[in-house]
Amino acid sequence: MSSPSPLCAASCSTALRAPPPLLRFRRSAAPVSASVARAAPAVSDDLVLRIAEQLEDSVTSSSPLLDPLRSASALSLLSTPWPTRRSSEAFRFTDISYLRSFPISLPSRAPDLAPPASPFPSHVLFSDGLLVSASGVHVSALADLPPGRARDRAAAALAASAEFAHKDLFYDFNAVGARDVVVVHVPEGVKAADDPVHIMFAYTNRGVESMLMSNPRILVVAEKEAEVAIVEEHFGAGEEGGCYWANPVAEIIVDAGARVVHSYLQRQSFDAAHTKWTVVQQDASSKYEFVEVSTGAKLNRHNLHIQQLGPETETELSTLHLTSQNKQIHDLHSKLILDHPRAFSRQLHKCIACCTGNSIFDGNIKVNRYAQQTDAGQETKCLILSPKALVNVKPNLQIIADDVKCTHGAAISGELDPNELFYFQARGINAQTATDALLYFFGAHVIKRIPFKPINEKALAEFKELLASSRQTTDEALLS
Repeated sequence: MSSPSPLCAASCSTALRAPPPLLRFRRSAAPVSASVARAAPAVSDDLVLRIAEQLEDSVTSSSPLLDPLRSASALSLLSTPWPTRRSSEAFRFTDISYLRSFPISLPSRAPDLAPPASPFPSHVLFSDGLLVSASGVHVSALADLPPGRARDRAAAALAASAEFAHKDLFYDFNAVGARDVVVVHVPEGVKAADDPVHIMFAYTNRGVESMLMSNPRILVVAEKEAEVAIVEEHFGAGEEGGCYWANPVAEIIVDAGARVVHSYLQRQSFDAAHTKWTVVQQDASSKYEFVEVSTGAKLNRHNLHIQQLGPETETELSTLHLTSQNKQIHDLHSKLILDHPRAFSRQLHKCIACCTGNSIFDGNIKVNRYAQQTDAGQETKCLILSPKALVNVKPNLQIIADDVKCTHGAAISGELDPNELFYFQARGINAQTATDALLYFFGAHVIKRIPFKPINEKALAEFKELLASSRQTTDEALLS
């Protein structure tokens, strides 16, 4: 393997006094708002600018509706340093230095792969971040949207995304590097939750001397009283052990009285990096149901941000992370902001840390002054199955309102409940079989919340297989 290029060898913490000559951000005709412009001081980070330059050069054509977002993010990158564990509280426990291990390359065309089969009639395929196909009544590429309601909503949503205040470096990278956006638009009153849109993201590694970076983006709009289900699946499709960097963004708008059911599976190559943003806006009386199962990638970081825009919303979040490989990092940073009365939310986070893996959970629920009569609950349960594994959890409730019902709790254990083990053994089941069964049901509790049987069964089978393989990897780590 060749040595890393100066791109990866550059110090990530060095700030330059002026942008280097290589930066040539091409400004679109779309104006950047004054608030965005004021927020960007004239300092730069060499590594960030080099990657941003590559991303911009790779986008030869795109929909003009992306221009406001692309311009705002390009401007933001001028003043964004590379985050480190020392410099950024949000990355205090998350080591992302793996992203600097190889030079970054970008796809020029979609690889020649046989399209994976989908059990659902509405499906989308991205390959290395490039849109290959999209089929379904409510599905379209942004560039193909005809004038009308769907195009107007997509334009407004993307323009609003340019003002997103909670973004980070990876969100901006995606905005600059996205070639197209898949738009799922469900009109007012349409009920489509029983026929999910299956969005498949396939990733490959075309060479061993670089890390192929891709930036797919999706936008889901459920209008008033509409219902829609999304199955988002990320997986490696190239050679086993492929090294690549997936950097997807999903934006979901849930209008008044609407319902979105969102299932998200991440089973990347164990040499891949996966940095993802999910941004959700919930209007009055809307419902958002989210289930995540993440088992792949060497580095996995998910930022989940949910903003309440009206009263009486319902939000249900369920997550399972499994670190079954040595030096595997899984990180969930979630934020739920409640600004209106009578919200109901429940969050369950589970993780199993094996071998020398590291699992991080930073969950923040903010109940602001006018969010009276809120009922919010948050719970995290973690199992550490190896003395060399590591778990960092930070459940966090910030309550300003004074008439609320809010609870949170964290449980971290290095062993299974002895009473449960005894229950099995008292019925003639040996200790190893009992342990396997309890670990399986610990994770299956979350996986079975995926409401679609084909996806549910596949996730359960892969989870069971990874649990079996992690036992051997853990034993090897203990002997090393």
